Amino acid sequence: MSATNAPFGLRPAFHPSGLDRAQALAGGIPSAYNTDILKGQAVLYVAGSGVIEPVNATSDPLSGAFAGVEWTDTTGRRRVSNYWPANTAYQTGSCVAYFYNDPSIVYEIQADGSVARSALGLDANLSNFAAGSNVTGLSQATMVATPLSTGAQGQVQILDIAPYPDNNWGDAYTIVRVQVARRQIAAVVPGI
Repeated sequence: MSATNAPFGLRPAFHPSGLDRAQALAGGIPSAYNTDILKGQAVLYVAGSGVIEPVNATSDPLSGAFAGVEWTDTTGRRRVSNYWPANTAYQTGSCVAYFYNDPSIVYEIQADGSVARSALGLDANLSNFAAGSNVTGLSQATMVATPLSTGAQGQVQILDIAPYPDNNWGDAYTIVRVQVARRQIAAVVPGI
């Protein structure tokens, strides 16, 4: 598996509670939005607009990973999809976008190269942000294989290797488990 370049974006692996539910955001994508948003693609909130869009640079923080969307098209037919098809128009008030945004979710992602065991605990950035297929609707985003130096903040933090029989540290395209490190919206703890 990790000797083959077959990225799948950010895929939820687990949540400490056992529930890794996606948030439903009513009106989360503007009608006729001109960019595909693929399942597993990193997304962020657009400030002041109430919608999400894909992350497209290493400087962008993350809100989470896109999970799918439903809407009523202009002919009145209800549509459900694992990705947002670019330039799709819908009836006002009918769109609901789903994305994983809980900071405790642990994701799996394939690196764009070999990741060494020494990367544990370090941060890394994402790469190939918009890669994917609008036939399958799946993201092919990856993580940069070379982690950032100690103390540098990246978009994700490397927590572990994904526990598959054919996935090992140092493989050509290592699959790792990560959490979002550069969150767009941080949890607020009362009294702190």
